[in-house]
Formats: sequence, structure tokens, C-alpha cells
Amino acid sequence: MKTADRPTWAQPPIPPLNLVGDYGGGAMYLACGLLAGLLEAQKSGRGQVIDAAMLDGALFLMSLYFTLNATGHWQDARGANHLDGGAPFYRTYETKDGRYVAIGALEQRFYDELLAQLELDGADLPDRIEPANWPALTEQFETLFKTKTQAEWRARLEGTDSCFAPVLALGDIADHPHVKARAAVSDSAGMTQPSPGPRFSRSVLAAPRAPEERGASTAQILNELGF
Repeated sequence: MKTADRPTWAQPPIPPLNLVGDYGGGAMYLACGLLAGLLEAQKSGRGQVIDAAMLDGALFLMSLYFTLNATGHWQDARGANHLDGGAPFYRTYETKDGRYVAIGALEQRFYDELLAQLELDGADLPDRIEPANWPALTEQFETLFKTKTQAEWRARLEGTDSCFAPVLALGDIADHPHVKARAAVSDSAGMTQPSPGPRFSRSVLAAPRAPEERGASTAQILNELGF
């Protein structure tokens, strides 16, 4: 999905929406803590305070990158690492129609499949493991992906094990075949919203509802509280 990006450190970093703090490092981190606390309470019969700070959660999400940095496998230069767009096999590419596609062929078998689908011979390409070869390999991929539109690349690569995906605007997500097959979004009062997840085999979650008018449930809630 397309959110925001800046290509180099020549421009200041921008926030990754609020996925890292409020959602990933905040709400999800807290939800995991609550569930773990409930399980522990069932065993011990005792309660406890759960301290789930967004700072802790956001840092915990960065555990892999702390490890990479500690072992000398991370560079602070933007676009110089395997997972930040530096590697030619793990980044986005512009297509003929000015749109983008994403490639995530990190493992060798996926990379081999990508080359096969692109009709490229790995023996004719620079060694992808060596970072010094990344600029030359990236340039070749950039040239190739600009020869077809995003739709043409989708027709060719979707459904393969080449770790390919189109970069979609929010308004286009609901029409993607995979999203439709999963019923991953639903319509609520004319608004497209993600369907609840994760899915349970017995406990089916209700689709999101439109917000009520202000005060619509006040009497019911007060009655339930005994007022």
C-alpha cells in the first residue's frame, strides 16, 4: 500500500503514519499484554498492573534492527540496507504508466522465481549478495519495470512466488482480487473499512458499523447501569 516515502536523506525523515506508535507499539502491544495478563491470572489467581508504554512497544518492534546494528549489519544511510529499499530485490519500482510495483524477493528461491518470471538469467547479472553491485542491478531492474504498465506486470507476476505486489492507493485496495477473495474490506454506511481480524473459526466477528448519532444509546446505557 502506498503511504509516504522520501528517497534520500537529503530530505528530512517523515513519520510512518502512526502505525509504529499508536497502533503497533501502542494498542497491539497493550492488547497482547492484556491477553497475557488474563492467562497468567487464570493460573495464579492473582492480578497485576500491566505497564504498556508506546515507547517500549515501538522499540520492541525494532528488535531486529537493534540486532542488525549491533552485529555491524546496519548502516544509518537511508536506502543502504536490505530492508529499507537499498537492496534491488526488496524495493519498489516505477512502471511505464507512472505507477509502482513492490518486490520483496529476499530469499534466494523467491529471487530465482522472480528472475524466471522476468526471463532473466542470473548468470548474466551482478551478484545480488554483494552491496557494491546493488546500484548496477537496481538500474537494470528500473529499466525493465518501466517497459510495462502496472496492470501488465500484475497480469504477469501476480500469483507467482516472485514476492510481487502492486503499490495501490487507498481507493484501489477494495478492488484487488486478493482483497476481494479474503473479504478483507467491507462497506459500512457507504464507507469502505477493513474487516475485523484476526478471524476465528467459531466466533465470527461482526462487520464494523457506522457511528451512531450522538446520544442514540444514552438511555440504554444508563438503564444497564441502573440509572
